[in-house]
Amino acid sequence: DNEIVSSLPLQMSLYFNVYFFPFWWLSTVVMLHLKYSDLSDYYKFILVTIMILASLIEVIRLYLGYMGNLQEKVPELAGFWLLSLLLQLPIILFLLFNEGLKIQPLERAVNLVFALFLTFQVLAAFVTLKRMVNKLATHFRLNEFDRLEEHPVPDFYSLGKESS
Repeated sequence: DNEIVSSLPLQMSLYFNVYFFPFWWLSTVVMLHLKYSDLSDYYKFILVTIMILASLIEVIRLYLGYMGNLQEKVPELAGFWLLSLLLQLPIILFLLFNEGLKIQPLERAVNLVFALFLTFQVLAAFVTLKRMVNKLATHFRLNEFDRLEEHPVPDFYSLGKESS
């Protein structure tokens, strides 16, 4: 009943991601500053918006990942998984593969590492979520079974026999 279902590989990945994120942020901001004048106006707007969004999402995502995994909380881990899969991964893939951004080698390297972190975390969080939900469902069914043993429900067919 006290089985731990949190994921050590996911937690290690989150731990290293916490230290990698400031390096990613700094290198991306420096590269943006260096190539800002060469970009078209809409790419300037898109990149600044992406940097702000990615930074905010990453802080929230890492917090939810830590809380969801360590405390075995399904809503937090599900939020982490959804933010990773639906927001952060597409943003990083956009930064990695859109050639209109005039991608520099340092940017490609840090975005590739970030994409690998995200891909691993999406897969590990999915497996961990599945295990957590199965454990909670089993725990719920066992509690219901114990409750039925303590307070049995009268049999449907015996109700008619008592009245006659």
